[in-house]
Amino acid sequence: MNQLINQAPNQQKLNQQKWNNWSGYQQSHPEQILKPDSLDELKHIVQTQAKIRVVGAGHSFTPLVSTDATLLSLDGLYGVDQVKTEFAQASIWAGTRLFNLGQYLEPMQQSLMQQGDIDQQSLAGAVSTGTHGTGVGLHCISGYVQAFELLTASGEILHCNRHENPDIFAAGRVSLGSLGVLTKITMQNKPRYKLKEQVRLCAVKDFIQNIDQWKAQHRHIECFAFSHADKLILKTLDITEDEIQPRTESWPSEDTLLTLCCELTKSFPALNPKLQKLLGVFIKPSTFVDWSGKIFPTPRETKFNEMEYQIPVELGVECLQAVLAGLKNSKAQTFFPVEFRFVKGDDIWLSPFYQRDSISISVHQYYKQAPRQLFDEVESILQHYQGRPHWGKMHSMTATQLKTLYPKWDAFMQLRERLDPSRKFLNPYLERLFLSE
Repeated sequence: MNQLINQAPNQQKLNQQKWNNWSGYQQSHPEQILKPDSLDELKHIVQTQAKIRVVGAGHSFTPLVSTDATLLSLDGLYGVDQVKTEFAQASIWAGTRLFNLGQYLEPMQQSLMQQGDIDQQSLAGAVSTGTHGTGVGLHCISGYVQAFELLTASGEILHCNRHENPDIFAAGRVSLGSLGVLTKITMQNKPRYKLKEQVRLCAVKDFIQNIDQWKAQHRHIECFAFSHADKLILKTLDITEDEIQPRTESWPSEDTLLTLCCELTKSFPALNPKLQKLLGVFIKPSTFVDWSGKIFPTPRETKFNEMEYQIPVELGVECLQAVLAGLKNSKAQTFFPVEFRFVKGDDIWLSPFYQRDSISISVHQYYKQAPRQLFDEVESILQHYQGRPHWGKMHSMTATQLKTLYPKWDAFMQLRERLDPSRKFLNPYLERLFLSE
């Protein structure tokens, strides 16, 4: 089954000389921003440009795509190319946004195995950075990649899976766009399914006492814990055959309240403990049922910057307690809760979950507040608990530090140099991250 990719205008230079990510924290002034609408045009760009970074939705908080050279958008390459119905697999053009993927997979009765709570990313961007959701038995999105096609610096298309170019397959599923340009990605999906979302408040002490039991009872479980509150927000998702109960819009919405509290905390930091203790006013128990692609994402209008580390699963609860204690005593207040999720280990060379079941701990700061002081204070705690940073989230780790965390670090770098000896796909940030000792 074939579907044509978008028939947009031919390769074009967008009338834009400034780029910024979603939060506005990362900015750059590329020489040009190109958006090819065919594979041939994409090949021509790669063969003729000296330096290229590929951009998706700009939902990374690090300078992954910042460049003063060519910025390449794959938005013109989207849709489903081929489907293997009997295996619930689909070959998807790399520029497809996650929020649009449902319209292509729904007629084929397929859904992604796993998603995070933001669905604005391109599939290539989500795969390349190890984007994930939560679930003790579920990998990050990259873990469900069955094959991909990679356009290299020389203009060659490589077909990669566990049998064909297996080393490139092992490295390329999380490669930060540094090996080449992903063009098509074959995903292992699941027959279309509904999820029941349940949200409630839970005492922190009850969560700590029961999480080992609860994580096995739910397909997805996560919590949002506040540094000054004795309760947290507990969220679970489970496959169900129940009738659809769609999310209802309320006024003021949780996102509106979050923005208000962030503004108050920014202007009056002393209010933060009092505001956090009002969780019972803000959060009411809720239950919703819908198709998975509608349940996974949560509206995110309140902008923020984020730091996230992946902690060995056996150290996760202790690390969460240490982070909450650190935030409580920090002079850099944030109203945002700490997010706590489970991710199953994988075999991808630069995946933060490489050979390690993990607990993901995320710290956020309102986009109008400078994030570095808060993140610097918490990062030392996350590193103390053997944390590996999320590649799309802010961190300060160097190549020397990262080599100790990734057994395949040197093998990845050797492969990268072989595929891209002129370093076409590296920007200054990646050169520092990969090459600085």
